[in-house]
Amino acid sequence: MTKAKARHILVENQEDCQKLKEEIEGGKDFASVAKENSQCPSGKSGGDLGEFGKGQMVPEFDQVVFNEEVNKVHGPIKTQFGYHLVEITSREG
Repeated sequence: MTKAKARHILVENQEDCQKLKEEIEGGKDFASVAKENSQCPSGKSGGDLGEFGKGQMVPEFDQVVFNEEVNKVHGPIKTQFGYHLVEITSREG
Protein backbone atom coordinates (compact mmCIF):
# COMPACT_ATOMS: atom_id res chain seq x y z
CA MET A 1 0.00 0.00 0.00
CA THR A 2 1.27 3.44 -0.91
CA LYS A 3 1.96 5.69 2.06
CA ALA A 4 2.99 9.31 2.22
CA LYS A 5 4.04 11.92 4.72
CA ALA A 6 2.99 15.51 4.19
CA ARG A 7 2.49 18.82 5.87
CA HIS A 8 -0.03 21.48 4.98
CA ILE A 9 -1.31 24.96 5.63
CA LEU A 10 -5.07 25.60 5.66
CA VAL A 11 -6.55 29.07 5.11
CA GLU A 12 -10.00 30.42 4.19
CA ASN A 13 -9.37 31.87 0.74
CA GLN A 14 -7.34 31.36 -2.39
CA GLU A 15 -5.67 34.78 -2.26
CA ASP A 16 -4.19 34.18 1.21
CA CYS A 17 -3.11 30.71 0.15
CA GLN A 18 -1.30 32.04 -2.93
CA LYS A 19 0.38 34.79 -0.89
CA LEU A 20 1.70 32.25 1.63
CA LYS A 21 2.96 30.03 -1.20
CA GLU A 22 4.92 32.97 -2.61
CA GLU A 23 6.42 33.67 0.83
CA ILE A 24 7.57 30.04 1.13
CA GLU A 25 8.96 30.02 -2.42
CA GLY A 26 10.75 33.26 -1.51
CA GLY A 27 12.59 31.53 1.32
CA LYS A 28 10.27 31.50 4.33
CA ASP A 29 10.21 28.28 6.35
CA PHE A 30 7.10 26.16 5.67
CA ALA A 31 6.73 25.13 9.32
CA SER A 32 6.96 28.74 10.52
CA VAL A 33 4.36 29.89 8.00
CA ALA A 34 2.09 27.01 9.07
CA LYS A 35 2.43 27.90 12.77
CA GLU A 36 1.60 31.54 12.07
CA ASN A 37 -1.22 31.08 9.56
CA SER A 38 -2.78 27.62 9.37
CA GLN A 39 -6.33 27.21 10.65
CA CYS A 40 -5.81 23.48 11.11
CA PRO A 41 -4.72 22.16 14.53
CA SER A 42 -1.71 20.65 12.73
CA GLY A 43 -0.42 24.20 12.31
CA LYS A 44 0.94 24.03 15.85
CA SER A 45 3.30 21.28 14.71
CA GLY A 46 4.35 23.09 11.54
CA GLY A 47 1.50 21.60 9.52
CA ASP A 48 2.78 18.03 9.92
CA LEU A 49 0.11 15.44 9.11
CA GLY A 50 2.34 12.43 9.76
CA GLU A 51 2.08 9.29 7.63
CA PHE A 52 -1.15 8.22 5.94
CA GLY A 53 -2.39 5.94 3.18
CA LYS A 54 -4.49 6.54 0.10
CA GLY A 55 -8.12 7.22 0.96
CA GLN A 56 -7.44 8.59 4.45
CA MET A 57 -7.64 12.21 3.31
CA VAL A 58 -10.21 14.02 1.18
CA PRO A 59 -9.96 13.15 -2.56
CA GLU A 60 -8.54 16.53 -3.62
CA PHE A 61 -5.73 16.08 -1.09
CA ASP A 62 -5.03 12.46 -2.09
CA GLN A 63 -4.83 13.45 -5.76
CA VAL A 64 -1.93 15.79 -5.03
CA VAL A 65 -0.15 13.79 -2.34
CA PHE A 66 -0.05 10.54 -4.28
CA ASN A 67 0.66 11.95 -7.76
CA GLU A 68 2.70 15.14 -7.55
CA GLU A 69 6.38 15.89 -6.97
CA VAL A 70 7.85 15.23 -3.50
CA ASN A 71 9.56 18.07 -1.56
CA LYS A 72 7.73 20.77 -3.48
CA VAL A 73 4.92 23.03 -2.28
CA HIS A 74 1.64 22.41 -4.16
CA GLY A 75 -1.49 24.51 -4.14
CA PRO A 76 -3.74 26.29 -3.63
CA ILE A 77 -5.86 23.15 -3.37
CA LYS A 78 -9.57 23.71 -2.65
CA THR A 79 -11.38 21.25 -0.38
CA GLN A 80 -14.52 21.47 1.75
CA PHE A 81 -12.29 22.82 4.56
CA GLY A 82 -10.80 25.75 2.65
CA TYR A 83 -7.59 26.23 0.67
CA HIS A 84 -4.45 24.23 1.31
CA LEU A 85 -0.78 24.37 0.54
CA VAL A 86 0.68 20.87 0.65
CA GLU A 87 4.28 19.76 0.83
CA ILE A 88 4.79 16.03 0.33
CA THR A 89 7.79 15.13 2.47
CA SER A 90 7.97 11.43 1.50
CA ARG A 91 6.10 8.77 -0.43
CA GLU A 92 6.69 5.04 -0.72
CA GLY A 93 4.98 2.02 -2.14
